[in-house]
This record gives sequence, C-alpha cells and structure tokens, in this order.
Amino acid sequence: MKILVALKRVADPDNANKVKIPPTGDRVETTGLEWKPNPFDEYALEAALRLTENGKQPKVRAGEVVVVTFGPKETEITLRAALATGADRAIRVDADDAQLDGLLVARALKAIALQEKPDLIMTGKQAVDGDTNQVGQILAELLDWPMATFCGTLEEDKGGLRAGREVDGGVLYVRLQFPALVTVDLRVVAPTSTYSLATDRGMKYNDGVRFAALPAIMQAKRKPLAVKPLSELVGAPALVVKYLRFVAPPARKAGVIVPDVEQLVGKLKNEAKVL
Repeated sequence: MKILVALKRVADPDNANKVKIPPTGDRVETTGLEWKPNPFDEYALEAALRLTENGKQPKVRAGEVVVVTFGPKETEITLRAALATGADRAIRVDADDAQLDGLLVARALKAIALQEKPDLIMTGKQAVDGDTNQVGQILAELLDWPMATFCGTLEEDKGGLRAGREVDGGVLYVRLQFPALVTVDLRVVAPTSTYSLATDRGMKYNDGVRFAALPAIMQAKRKPLAVKPLSELVGAPALVVKYLRFVAPPARKAGVIVPDVEQLVGKLKNEAKVL
C-alpha cells in the first residue's frame, strides 16, 4: 500500500497564550514561538506507518509512506522528523504561509496525488492554528475519491479500509475502496485502533505516536526529499480566502467571592441561569 500523508507545521499549541495580535490587526504574531508538527497530522503519520507494517516488525516497511508539507526551507525540519519515524520519502512544496489557503493546498495536493498515485491519502482532521477543517474534504471532492472524516479506528481490508468515524452519539463504521482519503482524530493512535492485514489483531501498540531513535534520525538525513514550486502545481497562486482583520477575544471578567452557599445558589439561579 502506498500512502501520502499531508503534514503542516504550526506554532507550538502548548504556548498559544504567547500569541499576540498587533494594533494593526492585520496578522497573528507568532515570533518567538517554536514550530511543531500539527498534532492531528502526526496522528495521521503514525496511522500510516501502522497500516504499512507488521506491528511486530515496525522497522520493516511493507508499503511506502510519502510525506508532504508546504512552506519555506525551514519546514524541512518537520519532514526530516517524519522520515526519522519511518516515512520513506518527503516532498516540500516551496511556498510562503501567506500564499496559502485551504483551496490552494488542496489543489496542489491533487496535483501531487496524480503524480504519485497513492492508494490512500491521510491528513489530520484539522490544523490547530486555523481550525478550518477543510483541506481533506476539498481534496476528496477534487479527486472524486471516497472519504471518511474524523476516523478513530482504521483496519486494512482487502482492497480498502474499514474506518470507524467518530460521530455524535458514537462510532459510524464505513468501508472504503482504494484509492481513498481519510482524516483522523486522536483515538486513531490508541493501542488497538489501527491495524494492517499483516498485524495480528491481538497485538497492542504503544499509546500515541512513535519516537525516532538516534540511528533513525541519522538515516533520515539520507532519505529522498524533493522540492516542488507551488506554481508548478497550481499555476499562478490566487487566494480565495482572505483574512480582513484579527481581533483578540475579550478578557474574562474577574471572579466574585460570595460569603455563603445561599448567595452562591442565588447567583447561579438569577445570573448564570444554570438552575
């Protein structure tokens, strides 16, 4: 199985409180924040590795995993990290973040998919910076491929996948025939959530994503990493989505200390309207 995984770097979500908006309101200022892979995209990569291996022999890749990201040269750090954990090849689409929106990224990924001809495309359900949750859906429409969103479980089936989609009230199971596209949620990297045909269903993975050992990090420096200009994939880039202004949410009001339970209940009933 050949899987194409889309990765995005984002400002460290653990330090989101350090994000600033300048008085002009024309951008979000992330200077000084560390860049990290989007967590949901890391889950997609881990799931792709599980689908292309026998879980008892994770160093042997039974299929091929190709990772792709968009951005300037420094985003290659994200790609090298993915190669170190087990991906086979990487592609960087050379672009500035300000040049991109969901539609452009999806159009470029379509062009790459037509070149690479993967059986499966995997992405996180959303990026934690913009939270737009749109690239996967747009890409599936452009390719006219079957799609399952918000996947918490994935099992390789003959010629496709059995996917468990997290929906309101439970899990909806669907079958997809290749080529297909899925977006994943956190639970896809639980110990018993994702299996290839080669992995015994009684085996349990470690919870979460895997980490690269030092030898794998060194080997990743020699793995192929191609660079493609954005214009080569989509022609002259033209943004459809434009942000007009950024405004910080209002500060929370200070709390109130009440002297007794009677007043607390009164405020909950009359002001908070929770009783």
